[in-house]
Amino acid sequence: MGKNIVVLGAGLVGSAIALDLSKDHNVTSVDYSEDALAKLRKKGVNTVVKDLSKPGAIKQVVASYDLVIGAVPGFMGYAMVKEVIEAGKDIVDISFFPEDPLQLDELAKKNEVTVVTDCGVAPGMGNIILGFHNKKMKVDRYECLVGGLPVVREWPYEYKAVFSPIDVIEEYIRPARYVENGHLVTKEALSDPELVDFEGIGTLESWNSDGLRTLAKTMDIPNMIEKTLRYPGCIEYLRVLRESGFFSYEEIEVKGVKVRPVDVTAKLLFPKWKLKPGEEDYTVMRIRIDGEGKKLEYYLLDRFDRENTVISMARTTGYTCTAVANLVLEGKFVRKGINPPEYVGEEEDNFNYVLNYLADRGVYYQFREL
Repeated sequence: MGKNIVVLGAGLVGSAIALDLSKDHNVTSVDYSEDALAKLRKKGVNTVVKDLSKPGAIKQVVASYDLVIGAVPGFMGYAMVKEVIEAGKDIVDISFFPEDPLQLDELAKKNEVTVVTDCGVAPGMGNIILGFHNKKMKVDRYECLVGGLPVVREWPYEYKAVFSPIDVIEEYIRPARYVENGHLVTKEALSDPELVDFEGIGTLESWNSDGLRTLAKTMDIPNMIEKTLRYPGCIEYLRVLRESGFFSYEEIEVKGVKVRPVDVTAKLLFPKWKLKPGEEDYTVMRIRIDGEGKKLEYYLLDRFDRENTVISMARTTGYTCTAVANLVLEGKFVRKGINPPEYVGEEEDNFNYVLNYLADRGVYYQFREL
């Protein structure tokens, strides 16, 4: 069989990654949840029950594998990637941790490992697309609008989370950075809402989120912005919760017990945000790139896979990750150090490999010149 791969995290996306890679490789999934692992075990994936938050656990787990996939919650991501680097293992990561991954570049080069971070749909595929075109032309403007939404809209939030609830809440409180006329601009999350029409979906609401991440440092492009998409009206509920302190990380005392409001909020919202069995989702993304008199557009509208019961966000995020994982395993991407996805897209063969890999799994990016 193929290479030996360990997937750290067996959530909705981590599970989709493990199953996809298990078609050609020997895959082991590691998580503290026996319930999540049991589903994978039934489908032939090796499993290990382990609390990855314990000191030294990750180095011990990854020691015998050719490649590590990081699919843990964002608050664990930075420490996890650092520990994998220290273990001398290559890793492709989708944990989307809030820290700057480039801080680990020197350590990764010292340990001679290849690390691809933020390797999902956005950040992820959007970076790969921009990295490719930035090598081909002088880009003046990049805009990415992206969202994952439930097909059925339910009051009040009209939203379902496929990631850790606290990671989702982080989108609503982390300051949003974008580049305008060559200057880095920082605004609060949920700012500058706009209504945008999308083919096959209708009208959605976009707002500033901190999705550029490494692009703000790696790309010399005067105008770049990423905005998150939700159903119209959703943003108002989120603003009320945020301004009322429900997303705060600062402890408060309640009847003699200190708690973080964000932990209580996540606990309350998760049952309301969780996709229930049979519920379907879709992912929509529109990328526009302007430069040298050209206006280019990539459009993605992906839906829940009924045949294999895989949610769209797991498909679009997970299969981008597994495409790049195979590039690393096949020796087609070997750059040492920290590699944001835009570096992967710079090579045309790799760019086409990822697009074709996704298309083989029914994830299609429609391209056109405007």
